[in-house]
Order: sequence, then structure tokens, then C-alpha cells
Amino acid sequence: MTMTIEKPVVSDDQAQSDTVQAHKSRMRRRRLVVHLAQLAVLVILLGGWQLFVGSDQTKIILYGVPSGIVGQLVTWVIDGTSIGPLWNQIFVTLEEALIGFFIGTTLGIVCGIALGRIRFLAEVFGPFIKVLNSIPRIVLGSVFVLAFGLGIESKILLVIVLVFFGVFFNAFQGVREVDRNFVANATILGASRWAVTRQVVLPSAFTWIIASLHVSFGFALIGAIVGEFLGGEQGLGQLIKQAQGTFNANGVWAAMVIMAIVALIAEYLIGKLEHRLLRWRPPQLSGPDL
Repeated sequence: MTMTIEKPVVSDDQAQSDTVQAHKSRMRRRRLVVHLAQLAVLVILLGGWQLFVGSDQTKIILYGVPSGIVGQLVTWVIDGTSIGPLWNQIFVTLEEALIGFFIGTTLGIVCGIALGRIRFLAEVFGPFIKVLNSIPRIVLGSVFVLAFGLGIESKILLVIVLVFFGVFFNAFQGVREVDRNFVANATILGASRWAVTRQVVLPSAFTWIIASLHVSFGFALIGAIVGEFLGGEQGLGQLIKQAQGTFNANGVWAAMVIMAIVALIAEYLIGKLEHRLLRWRPPQLSGPDL
């Protein structure tokens, strides 16, 4: 008499759950490896920088040194800066960057969609926008300082100019890339021009618009810093200007570190906004891993 051993039956749901868990485990290991590699690169760069400069005072003046940058940040946090508390300088720069960012983004989206949807407006204003875009916009910072003084207005205007064009061209191109069959079908079904723009064109162009925000906030910070550098009384730009004037390379790098931290936080928040607003998109079918 022979005995047969029955294999346990695995349901499809259990198999799918095991597959998902295995995938999550692989992704966690991959993220860990990536983070370790990033940490290694950072340690190599900072360590090499520290060893290259060493205790040579000439090199410290010219290039700064990581330990000196950390010391400068600690001094600013504890004792404040020569123009006031560090947090106040960060707040001033952020205020200028955020106000200009929101105004420039709004104008860029509205104008990009309007010119993308209305051919007459594109033909009339297109050449003017191209001419304005060809002007080195940083140079306008000096014009704004002369016209509006050392207050917040000149910095906000420079930020608006830097942010506007990037968002505008992405919004304009996003509208032009909308599938014309969708627009035609919506029109045949009786949708008004405004309804087509709101329910068809804008969602389709939103990917382009959100993509422009990642770059635009960096330009907003640059505009605020440059405006303060050209003519200001407070802000991170003034810290950089004073550090440069006193040959304090550590101070210049310390201000740049603060800018980088602010930019990374903004990038994270914009990424969260993108994920929330574009949840309707199907998974991407392209990428380096395919």
C-alpha cells in the first residue's frame, strides 16, 4: 500500500500577496543600497575637501572647509548674524521667494493656457514673449532695484520674472500636446469652450505644469537671493554678500547649505503635491529599468 503526500494548495490571493511582499522587500533593500551609496559619495566628497584644504589658511580663505562651514552655521544659530537672527534672514528670503513663486506660477499657467487655446492671442503676444524671454532676466534685478528701491517689491518682481517663463512655456506646450480627438469629442457632446478647457485641456496639461514647478521654485530662490545681493538690507543674499566682502568662504558656503535645505524641502512638498493631484495617471510604462 502506497501513501501519497498531498501538497498544500496555495490560493491565487496568497500567491499574489507573497509576490507583493517580495516586491516590497526588494524595493526596501534597493532604497537602503541607494541611501548607503549616497552617504558614501557625500563622505568621500566632504572628506576629500577637508583633506585637500587641511589647515592651510590661504586655502581656507579661498575654498572654505566643511568643519568651518559647520562652525559658521552653529555660530549663526546661537549668536545670530551681523544683520540679525538667522531665522529672520531665512524668513525674509522665503517670503520673497514664495510670494513671487505663487504670482509667477499663476500668471504663467493662465497666460500659457490662454495663448495655447486662443490662436489670435498667441499670434499677437507670441513675438513679445519671445523677445522678453531672450533678455537676461537677472539683469532686470538692477532695474527693479533702481525703480522700486531696496524693499521686498524689487525682489518679488525679479522672482516673478524668473518663474513666469518656465511655467508659461510648459503650460503652453502642454495645451498644444492635448489629444485633439478628446477636444473634438467633448465639443460634439455639447461642451462649451470653457468646459473643454477646464475638463479636458487643463487636466491633460497638468503634467507639464507640475513638472515646471520643480524647476521654478529653484529659480524663485535664485531670484530672491540675487535681488538681495544686488540691493537689499536683509536675507540670505545679504549674508552671502557680506561673507564675500570679508573673504569668508565658510559663510558663503553656509548660506548655500541653508538654501539647499530649503530647496530640498520644497522639492519634497512639490513631489507630494504632484502625487496627490496626478493620482489619476496610469503607471508609467517607460524608464531606465525597462
